[in-house]
Amino acid sequence: MKKTPGPQEKESIRTGTSPEILSQALLDNLYYVQGRSPEQATKNDWYMALAYTVRDRLLHNWVTTLRTIDDHTRVVSYLSAEFLIGPQLGNNLISLGIWDQVREALSLQGLNFEELLDQEGEPGLGNGGLGRLAACYLDSLATLEVPAIGYGIRYEFGIFDQEIRDGWQVEITDKWLELGNPWEICRPEIAYRVGWKGSTETYTVAGGHQRRRWVPGSVVRGEAYDYPVQGYGGKTANLLRLWKAEAVESFDFQDFNVGDYYGAVHEKVTSETVTKVLYPNDEPEVGKRLRLGQQYFLVSCSLQDMIRIHLLRHENLDNFHKTFAIQLNDTHPSIAVAELMRLLVDEHLLSWEPAWEITRQTLAYTNHTLLPEALEKWPRSLFGEVLPRHLEIITEINHRFLDEVRLQYSLDEDRVRRLSILEEDGVQFVRMANLACVGSHAINGVAALHTELLKQTVLKDFHYLWPEKFLNITNGVTPRRFMTLSNPALSELITRKIGAGWVTHLEELKGLEEFAEDREFHQDWRRVKLENKTRLAAIIKDRTGVAVNPGSLFDVQVKRIHEYKRQHLNVLHIISLYNRLKHQPGLDLTPRTFIFGGKAAPGYTMAKLIIKLINSVAEVVNKDPDIKDRLKVVFFPDFNVKNGQLLYPAADLSEQISTAGKEASGTGNMKFAMNGALTIGTLDGANVEIREEVGPENFFLFGLNAEEAADLKAGSYKPREYYEHHKELREAIDSISSGYFSHGDTHLFQPLVASLLDRDEYLLLADYRSFVDKQDEVGHIFRDEKRWTRMSILNTARMGKFSSDRAIREYCEKIWRVEPL
Repeated sequence: MKKTPGPQEKESIRTGTSPEILSQALLDNLYYVQGRSPEQATKNDWYMALAYTVRDRLLHNWVTTLRTIDDHTRVVSYLSAEFLIGPQLGNNLISLGIWDQVREALSLQGLNFEELLDQEGEPGLGNGGLGRLAACYLDSLATLEVPAIGYGIRYEFGIFDQEIRDGWQVEITDKWLELGNPWEICRPEIAYRVGWKGSTETYTVAGGHQRRRWVPGSVVRGEAYDYPVQGYGGKTANLLRLWKAEAVESFDFQDFNVGDYYGAVHEKVTSETVTKVLYPNDEPEVGKRLRLGQQYFLVSCSLQDMIRIHLLRHENLDNFHKTFAIQLNDTHPSIAVAELMRLLVDEHLLSWEPAWEITRQTLAYTNHTLLPEALEKWPRSLFGEVLPRHLEIITEINHRFLDEVRLQYSLDEDRVRRLSILEEDGVQFVRMANLACVGSHAINGVAALHTELLKQTVLKDFHYLWPEKFLNITNGVTPRRFMTLSNPALSELITRKIGAGWVTHLEELKGLEEFAEDREFHQDWRRVKLENKTRLAAIIKDRTGVAVNPGSLFDVQVKRIHEYKRQHLNVLHIISLYNRLKHQPGLDLTPRTFIFGGKAAPGYTMAKLIIKLINSVAEVVNKDPDIKDRLKVVFFPDFNVKNGQLLYPAADLSEQISTAGKEASGTGNMKFAMNGALTIGTLDGANVEIREEVGPENFFLFGLNAEEAADLKAGSYKPREYYEHHKELREAIDSISSGYFSHGDTHLFQPLVASLLDRDEYLLLADYRSFVDKQDEVGHIFRDEKRWTRMSILNTARMGKFSSDRAIREYCEKIWRVEPL
C-alpha cells in the first residue's frame, strides 16, 4: 500500500505554515543563515532566524504578485521622505495568518514567543505621523491588492533615540541597523547615478536643434534595498524600495599610495553622508544643502527606477503616465516635478510640451500642513548651486505658467507674484509647494477642515485658479497593526461578537452598537481595558520608576512635541488640579494618571523646555505626600510605533488639544478612539470628523474653532488679560515662574512663561477655561462606570471611516485611477 504523505512531505520548507514545518525552517535558518547551533544561539540569533523564516513566505507572495502584473497594469508609486513602518515580525505574522502556528513552532524549540517579538527594534525610517501614514497606506495597498511601490531613503541612523536625563531630552544615536536587518534585500544591480552641483551647457543635436544638459560636479550612487510589504490575508505582497547612497568610487589607490589615507576614502565618506541620518539639522547652511540633497537623491533614484521598469515593458516613454501614478507625500519630494522633466527632456530627448503633459498626468500632491514654514522654500542661490539644471527647468516652468496666469488675470500682478514658483521679494526663494501645485494633476488635503483651510489660506490662489484640482481624502490608519496586533484581547472580544470581517472592512464595527447596553459585554470591555492598563503600569514602573494605579483615569497625550500641539496646556491643567488639592486636601477628585510621550526636534528649544516642564511638574506631584495616588504624571520616553502599541490600548482619555486650524489631520486621534479611548479635543484636523462619526455626546469638545481662533489672532489678542482675570490660571502660571517646580530657579521656565503672557501664539490662555471645565466633566463622567463604558464602546463602533483601507480606496478612485489585481 502506498504511504500517505505526511505534513512535512506535503509542505515546502520555504512556504509551509504548519507548526512542524515552521519549526524545521527555523532551525534551517539558524544553521544556514545565522551559522549557529541551538546551543550557541543568542536571543537575537533566534529572532533573526525566525524573521528569515517569515520572510521566505513573504517573498513567495511577492514573486507571485509580480507575475500577475501585466503591461497594462498601472502601479502606484508612493514617494515619501519617511516610512515609519514599525517592527515587522508581529505585523507579518498577522498578515500571513500564522500567528498561532509560529507560537506553537517556537514552543517546540522551547522558545518564548513574546521575548522574540520584543527583541525586534524600531526601524529608524521616520519621525511622526507623516511616516506612519505612509506605512499604513502601504499596508492597505497590499491588503486591497493594488500594485504599488513605496520609495524612500534607507537612513543609516533614524531621527534619534530619546533618553530623559534630569528631566531634559537627550538625543542618542539611533543605531537601528546595528544587529542586522533580516527584512531587507540588498539589490546592488539596481543602482543609479545622482549628480550634484556642476554647470549646464548648450549642445547641438542632429538637425541643428539646440538642447541643454547638465554636467554635474560630483556624482553619488543610489543603491536599492527592498522590503516586501505583505497584505492582510496572505495573498498580495508589494514592495518598499529604499535608497542608500554610495560613492561611485569608494577607494582612491593613488591617494592611498602616497600616504593620504583620509583622501583615499574621502569620496566614500562624503557620498554616504546623504543617507546617514533622517532630517539633518537644517539651521546651518551646510544642513540646508544636505537636506535638499537628500530630497533630490530620493526623487532622482526613484524616477530613474520607474523609467527603467517602464522601458522593460514599453518601447518609449509616451505613455509613462499610464504605467505609474506617483503620489508626493507632502512637499519633501516636490523636486520630482523638475527631475521628471529633466529626465524626459534632457536624458530621453522628448520635447517640452509632451514631457510636461506626461509629468502633470503622472504626479499628484498631498499637502499635510497649514504651517507656512513647512511648505519649504529654498534660497535660490543655494538651490542653483546644488541643482543648477533644475533651477533652469523650474524657471522655464514658472515662465510658461505665469504667462498662462497673466492671460487669465491680466491686471492682477499681485496674484501673479503670489502664484510664482520663484519668490522675488528680498532674498529670492524657490517655493516647493507652488512647484508641486503647478506640476500635479491633483492636490489633496488630509481632513475635511484641513482641505477647506488650504483652499482659504496657504493655497487660496491655486484653488481659485484650478478648483477642479482640489479634493479631500481624510487620513486613515490600519486596524491590523493598531487593533489586531496592538490590542489582541479587544480584537478577540470584538470578533466573538460580530465576526472577523471588521479587520478588512472596519465599517463592520458598527455591529458593536447592538451591545452598547449589554451588561455582560460591558464587563468584558472593562476587563480588557484594565488588563491593558495593568500591563502598561508595569512597564511604566520598569522604565521610569513611577508606580501608577491602573484603576485611575489614564489621560494620555503622545505625539511630537510642538507648541501648536499644546502639551503645555495639558500641564497647566495638571498644575491647576494640583493647586486645588493643596488648597483643599480633602477634595474628592477623580484619580488620574497623566501620560506624556513624544520627541522634540533637537534644535527646537521651546519644545525641549516643555519636556523639561512636564518632568519637573511630575517630580513635584509624584513625590508630594498630600497628593498620594490621586495624581500621577509620567513622561514615557522614546515614543515610537513600538511604544505606541503599548499606549493606545491602555488609554482612557485621548488628548487632541492642538490650536484649531493648525493640525492637518492627526492619526493618533484615530488610533486611540479605535481602542475605546474617549477624545478631549478642539475642532481641529480629523477631530471634526471623529466627533461627527462618534456623536457629539461621546466627544469632549472645548475651545475656539478655527474661524474664532483666526479672528482672535487677527484682532488685538492680549493673553495677559486672561492671566489677570482668571485666578486659577494665574496661580498655575505663577507657580511655574516662581520656581516651585524648578527647585527655586526662577529663570528656567521664564522663556516659556514670557511666550504665553506676551504672545501666546497658539492661544493657550484663551482656551484654558474651556479646557479645564471640560476636564472637570471628564472626571465626573469617568466615575459613572456604565456611562463611560457605553461611550467607549460607541467610539470604537463608529470608527469605520478612519481605516486606511477607506482612504486608499478613495485615492484609487479619485486620483490614481487604478484597479486591484
